[in-house]
Amino acid sequence: MYRQARSELSTLRDLIRFAVSRFSEAKLFFGHGTDNAWDEAIYLLLHALHLPHDRFNDFIDARLVEDERERALKIIERRVVERLPAAYLTKEAWIGDYRFFVDERAIIPRSHIGELLHEQLAPWVNDPWAIHNILDLCTGSGCLAIIATLAFPEARVDAVDISEDALAIARENVKGYKLKKRMELIRSDLFSALDSKKYDLIIANPPYVDAETMASLPQEYLREPEIALAGGDDGLKYIRIIVENAAKHLKPKGLLVVEAGNNFDAMENAYPNTPFIWLDTAAGSRSVFLLKREDLPSKS
Repeated sequence: MYRQARSELSTLRDLIRFAVSRFSEAKLFFGHGTDNAWDEAIYLLLHALHLPHDRFNDFIDARLVEDERERALKIIERRVVERLPAAYLTKEAWIGDYRFFVDERAIIPRSHIGELLHEQLAPWVNDPWAIHNILDLCTGSGCLAIIATLAFPEARVDAVDISEDALAIARENVKGYKLKKRMELIRSDLFSALDSKKYDLIIANPPYVDAETMASLPQEYLREPEIALAGGDDGLKYIRIIVENAAKHLKPKGLLVVEAGNNFDAMENAYPNTPFIWLDTAAGSRSVFLLKREDLPSKS
């Protein structure tokens, strides 16, 4: 089929139709930036052809030369055959207007905390200029740490991950955003290497997928590092450690913000006396919680 496509498809419109057909036929899973075959096809093909994403209609009937058609068909074929998420094919991922480099060494950026940081965590942070120290746990590609650094102009940010591979990706992104003077990347198993350091704000997007869900994940998710996804039997293995130890690393009136995925009920049941504040995001109001230092289960 791809051999025939090389001789018969001539325009970007032709290739988009071909890609959507192949993606649908292969029953691909979408969830790393797009949620349907049409949007994924457009994104991948415009990337492969080095065309601006905001000028799609200007190019849809443009004819492709042989080299361009070959690049386009190769990225379609890889998406189908290898089941690689689009971000690993393009080596980029987006959170809002922020672009990040990514490859298979780190989880693909997609945290809903990003949109909250863009709003400087209003109304929970009254004065963004009063935030001087931020900790990003499980930083992965460094995406949230970078957005936090840009959102809070007076802050220095520690970005922590246990994976040296992930930190290598984060270094590339920190360099790209020219934030090396305000950020420190630290290899640590959560809080273990932080000694007695304290912060005005701790953010975390830890592994939170429970064992049952891990066993049935689509192939695209299995391309990501398991260490960045698997949250133990009930999905709360790392969230518990964060919640029960964050107070020791927060300044008075400090805030903890954690993405918990689909674990709303599990968190409420595990900590029935803890006044979680569940924040509104594009995913609803049951996936990201905020806790004030004085409301955390432990202050020891």
